[in-house]
Amino acid sequence: MSIYERELREILAGNEEVIKKITKNFGDKEKEKYMKIIENPFITVRAAGSLGIADIVAIRGDLSFIVEIKVRKEKDILFSHEGGRMQRKAEEMHSKCLKSKILPVFAFRIKGVKGESWRIFTMEIDGIEGKSKELYDAIPKLEKSRGGNYIMRWDNGMKLSDFIELVSC
Repeated sequence: MSIYERELREILAGNEEVIKKITKNFGDKEKEKYMKIIENPFITVRAAGSLGIADIVAIRGDLSFIVEIKVRKEKDILFSHEGGRMQRKAEEMHSKCLKSKILPVFAFRIKGVKGESWRIFTMEIDGIEGKSKELYDAIPKLEKSRGGNYIMRWDNGMKLSDFIELVSC
């Protein structure tokens, strides 16, 4: 498990110690948003070994979703690279989430950025319902190239603090 996967898992689980450490150089507004998850945390489970389509499963009484984590120095991720493995994995995630009506979440952490380094995305998917649908409507969607391959642009994502605020309402 990467340090970044562990970091996001602990944030979503409302680990106050980890949240305080991560947000020590944030502005008051962002810190306040992060702290909201402490009141209404998720059970977070590492999923890479069992599901294979995501890194984390986040579960709470009113909301559940799976998270695929990507970490890069570059601000754009082209899923067609690496021999298309990322594209195939994203397509499998889409198919399984479509069948199960589970919200797919992509978390993109960029290296070397001061302040909020996480951005959140989802993908176009039909059938999402309830609180998941409200969240789905608010989260930026992955872009697609002319060839149909997914693209994730860090600058276009939702800040993790804004995501936390949405899931903590």
